[in-house]
Amino acid sequence: MTRILRIDSSANLETSVTRRLTDRVIDRFDGARVTTRDLAREPLPQITGTWAVARATPAADRSPEHVEALRQSDALVAELQDADVVVIGAPVYNFSVPASLKAWIDLVARTGVTFRYTAEGPEGLLKGKRAIVVSASGGTPAGGEMDFNTRYLKTVLGFLGITDVTVVSADTLATDAEGTIARAEAAIDALDTAALKKAA
Repeated sequence: MTRILRIDSSANLETSVTRRLTDRVIDRFDGARVTTRDLAREPLPQITGTWAVARATPAADRSPEHVEALRQSDALVAELQDADVVVIGAPVYNFSVPASLKAWIDLVARTGVTFRYTAEGPEGLLKGKRAIVVSASGGTPAGGEMDFNTRYLKTVLGFLGITDVTVVSADTLATDAEGTIARAEAAIDALDTAALKKAA
């Protein structure tokens, strides 16, 4: 059974394009087990000084305060480690990702846990997973010069070891909403289902 971690970050709970398209992606995984993190409905805390110190402290030396500071982060990391496929709904807010999604990234990017530094450079520790990023914007072209959304997410995911990343984008909502959504839906329907299932 394929294990999916779904991340929703759109503040729009009713008519969100990324939520609609992410639903369609999930439907491609017949019988999958889906864990959902809705960052708009259940916002995550920002990292703090205590969290930063706790992260850098060896587990055996952490105080009860450190353990508590890392509790939410540990749970998020465990979800990510358990997943075969990560599906991220990421609308473009002011050229980049929503603050809620950035908070999730800050909490799961853990030295020695999801990545490590070596003599040859950084090494991601979440290898063997696939990510599908569903993006939507009024008119910021995906992959373009002003796209600090999908390009950033591909960089972060790759840094964590997830290099198999597919981007599905509806990026002209302000000028061609019907057309850009239809193209995104067609891209989702054309995803290689066999390759997706192979991730399990």
